[in-house]
Amino acid sequence: MNRSISLIGVPSDTGAGHRGATMGPEALRVAGIARTLTRLGHNVVDKGNLFGPENPEHAAEDGYRHLTENIIWCRNVQEAVFSEISDGNLPVMLGGDHAMSIGSIAAVARYCADMKKKLCIIWIDAHSDFNTSDTSPSGNIHGMPVAIAAGRGPGELLALGHRIPMVEPDNIYQVGIRSVDIAEKQLVLDAGVRAYDMRCIDEIGMREVMQNILQDVAAKDAFIHVSFDVDSLDPTIAPGVGTTIPGGLTYREAQLCMEMIHDSGLMISLDIMEINPALDFQNSTAKLAIDLTASLFGRQILPPVSKNRGI
Repeated sequence: MNRSISLIGVPSDTGAGHRGATMGPEALRVAGIARTLTRLGHNVVDKGNLFGPENPEHAAEDGYRHLTENIIWCRNVQEAVFSEISDGNLPVMLGGDHAMSIGSIAAVARYCADMKKKLCIIWIDAHSDFNTSDTSPSGNIHGMPVAIAAGRGPGELLALGHRIPMVEPDNIYQVGIRSVDIAEKQLVLDAGVRAYDMRCIDEIGMREVMQNILQDVAAKDAFIHVSFDVDSLDPTIAPGVGTTIPGGLTYREAQLCMEMIHDSGLMISLDIMEINPALDFQNSTAKLAIDLTASLFGRQILPPVSKNRGI
């Protein structure tokens, strides 16, 4: 957490079903992400935006929309994120649609393999994103990155990783899930992904969910890559997303999740994904995303009065 933070803009919506996520990186900049993290005492360097093909808005072919364009974008992300993390920096991808996380996971998994460390993914999202070309109703690749990370998908995207799978499925922890396609559900169950859906959070609370996850990660002596899709939040507080699903995380649930990840000291990279300013109100979703990111990077309500915070 004491390393320099590298902001990497990825203005792509080629993996999504709605246009507009291309403006996500700039929305986060306008809302002050660099300023916020700098005020927390971090050295922040904005590396600018990556470049890739424009969204052709084509229909799916062989179960995928824009496969060629997504391969190019994800390769560019993989190269940029791997370069930054290898230089000792903490890369933060400013998205962009969630398909781009294929590239960031490929990079971080390769880095961890080089360091002889395990990698765990905390996937904070309304969706499982475990579709394949056979199960996806749309062919949108932003609904497939977890499956690809776990070794299911087109060979060209699988090849971005240092091996197949990039990450073992039982090292992937999903938080806030509440929308899973019918055929996708069985894939998630068969793979062994650790899914904490909204019913689980309702029943046991975010604190116990995150304790379970972080204790498991610590026992594995692993690093954490956080992939944060803002549609994990309830749309009443985060309207600026292309896929609004009611019943999402509240502000405090999301903030506690971020605070506990920070306290673990294990996060080495971050994605902030799927902000769509075209669907937002006065950039409120980007502002909220930055507020939660600040908790990931150490902002506290008050300094703790004791190790157990009085509990």
